[in-house]
Amino acid sequence: MLISFHDRESDSPFIERVWRSHSERPGVFRSIAACHWEMVVTRLAGKAYFTVRGPETIATTADLPADGEWFAIRFKLGTFMPYLPPGFLRDLNAVTLPAATNHSFWLNGSAIEYPDFENAEVFVQRLVRAGIIIADPAIRAILLGQSQPLSTRSAQRRFRQVTGLTQATIHQIERARRATRLLRQGLPILDVGLDLGYYDQAHLTRSLKRFIGQTPTQIVDAEQQLSFLYNT
Repeated sequence: MLISFHDRESDSPFIERVWRSHSERPGVFRSIAACHWEMVVTRLAGKAYFTVRGPETIATTADLPADGEWFAIRFKLGTFMPYLPPGFLRDLNAVTLPAATNHSFWLNGSAIEYPDFENAEVFVQRLVRAGIIIADPAIRAILLGQSQPLSTRSAQRRFRQVTGLTQATIHQIERARRATRLLRQGLPILDVGLDLGYYDQAHLTRSLKRFIGQTPTQIVDAEQQLSFLYNT
């Protein structure tokens, strides 16, 4: 295995999931599309880095070093940092914050200790109290199809400002990720396409190549390890 992943759910209203990983050896790593933004702590060659990265609308590849460690807090849709919104961070526009010491980084004028897998909720709550992270309740209402005072156009604009994506893009990404999970579980390609509402196999293939970076057959063969993929 190129890289191992471990994750857990969270009881925080701001956190989607917490995960960590460790690279066993160097290799080419495929990062698949994702709707959520993350805070990531990287530990490599005795140094630590704190990165804020946004949603990813296409699959990408990168060289993975050996013996690297990553810990990430993945945030729920509607949670955001006003001065680093997900749309600003989308795709390859991640921001690595300056280090203060080997154990802390600079954020909003303060030196803050790096979080870890166990204290993610305490770390996020501290940022919430400081006003660095906030949640927009209108986004959850929009996702649930609940009535709210915004017009359709205003709701669409607000949704994109807060999440960095349109609802249609989120649906396409989540559907492709679900298709990937089903294919990895052994479901036939044609059945997956029909069950998830793809027009035909060509439509499924185009979607997976864009968001996962592989064709359905390549996903079934599992020749290349994919980035963090979990059941929602």
